[in-house]
Amino acid sequence: MTRKVAVVTGAAGDIGRAIAKRLADSHDLVVLLDLDCQALGQAMVELNDDVRFASLVCDVTDEKDLAETAARIATLGLVHTLVNNAGAARAVSLGDTDGEIWRKDNALNLEAPFLCFRAFENALKEAKGSLVNISSVNGMAVFGHPAYSAAKAGLIHLTKLIAVEYGKYGIRSNAVAPGTVRTQAWEARAAANPDVFEEAKRWYALRRIATAEDIANAVFFLASDQAAAITGVCLPVDCGLTAGQAELARTFSQSDNY
Repeated sequence: MTRKVAVVTGAAGDIGRAIAKRLADSHDLVVLLDLDCQALGQAMVELNDDVRFASLVCDVTDEKDLAETAARIATLGLVHTLVNNAGAARAVSLGDTDGEIWRKDNALNLEAPFLCFRAFENALKEAKGSLVNISSVNGMAVFGHPAYSAAKAGLIHLTKLIAVEYGKYGIRSNAVAPGTVRTQAWEARAAANPDVFEEAKRWYALRRIATAEDIANAVFFLASDQAAAITGVCLPVDCGLTAGQAELARTFSQSDNY
């Protein structure tokens, strides 16, 4: 019997590792892809299960590398789920963004998910599988990091394009848009400023910051049969950030001029 496989890109990071761990509950094998060999090895040590998890070093911005990686994974089973999680942000403001930064952010956050989909397209057709793109609230509103944000907005549109064009093959295409997620990067900020999470919470309706597991649960749902009729959507997992600014709402409600 052919093994049911999930592929997660950028899997060495906190969110990618959490997604891989969660998808192991519904797949025979989860393949972790990442460019950072050392971090990927550490992720495999933490997952501690060579039966349910495998790892491959892959540059998702390189079409040839992706084709070779897809061919290797095809020998392990049939890909039912592809999660495009790899991403990074560079310049905070538009004024600090030059052409190189714009191209690099676009290459990793938008072009790479397209190339990944094409690399696993035939497998997903055969499996009538699921694609989940990890976008960001930055792709839905202006929160800084303009090159990254523009690419993530494009990723949401790419998600819809794939949903419409490939739905006839049984492929479902959805996106998850995280807000602030409590990862090691944010823990580093907290080490420098112990109040950073408390300061951030006031902008979120639920008064908390999402965890990597929150993102993983959303991906698990969208990839599951429970979401069989859901395609072309972008699901914010942002503790209410995009619903409205909690701090601003409280300020206006207390204002005599409101």
